[in-house]
Amino acid sequence: MNEAAQEQFNKLLASKADAVYRYMVLDHTGNWAMDMNAWDWVPGVGAASILTYYKATGNEAVKYQLLDWVDRNKSKAFQVRVVNSMAPFAIFPDLHRLTGERLYLDQAIEIADWMIEQAPRAGEGAFEHTFTEDDASYPKQIWADTIYMAVLFLSRIAALTGNKTYAYEALHQLDVHFKALQDPETGVLYHGWDTVNRNHMSGAKWARANAWVALAAPLIIEQVRDVVSVPQEIFDAYGKLMRGLIGFRAADGLWHTVLDRPDFYKEASGSAGIAAGLYHGVRIGCLEPTAADGNQLTLQSLISLINLSGAVRQVSTGTPVMPTLEAYNRIELTPTLYGQGLMLELLSAYLPGQQ
Repeated sequence: MNEAAQEQFNKLLASKADAVYRYMVLDHTGNWAMDMNAWDWVPGVGAASILTYYKATGNEAVKYQLLDWVDRNKSKAFQVRVVNSMAPFAIFPDLHRLTGERLYLDQAIEIADWMIEQAPRAGEGAFEHTFTEDDASYPKQIWADTIYMAVLFLSRIAALTGNKTYAYEALHQLDVHFKALQDPETGVLYHGWDTVNRNHMSGAKWARANAWVALAAPLIIEQVRDVVSVPQEIFDAYGKLMRGLIGFRAADGLWHTVLDRPDFYKEASGSAGIAAGLYHGVRIGCLEPTAADGNQLTLQSLISLINLSGAVRQVSTGTPVMPTLEAYNRIELTPTLYGQGLMLELLSAYLPGQQ
């Protein structure tokens, strides 16, 4: 891409990132998939991406939007303590750095201690993946989603406090999730592992499950590596995952909702998260410099899925481990905060000045 074309593309990226962000912060009250006024994984992923966008742009209005969101919703923060309600706390360490407010630090430490001492565990010591929704129960199951929803936060509070217990636990969770979920042949991850029945249930290599780990793992490593040493086996497992994912990328740069089912639809949030993971894996030195070379094509394809309002299309709605592979292909497509968020994570990485 020549200099003029790159400048034009950079303007397009900035415009699309702004549109994605602005659509997120509209009033979507009553729409579970887009409503920021809650305290669980859906707005949590959205809030984390807004923080990333603020760091990429330095736009103070974005920061104040985030602080206002916490102020309006913090009373809901301790209503339910499960893995998915941990997701919004991922922004607290940075909010403490930005504001100096003790509240963010104290609540982050309280949650981290709860996670270490009381959070339900499945086999192998992994955090059990439990939902905020009242009617959802997945006892003794390990899901890839947990790495993003809970472990990313743990790594960030470890970095802020220098607490080695938090850092070691974050690395332990990465390790045990890789061991439970990674397919030895392809390197990619199964969606979940049932520790009671000792199987991967439907055996789905679901794209967004892989995206949660693809993106979170390098961010976790970056946070904890100055606190404790990172075992080589984690780098090895991550490299194997990302090489496997590159192998499943379609000709247009996107990934199918079940990676090894090219007859299934392509899914935007998983594609954005995987591409963002490739970017950050290269940035922090976990992956070879050429690993993210295909991201330009992915970006171009994903940008075409952002409509004029800033809504990201082709995003699958909330998806538990489904009973069959075919059931993944029937999941409804709709704009969601996590779809917006994973797209914003990727666009923010490529905004001018970030590379």
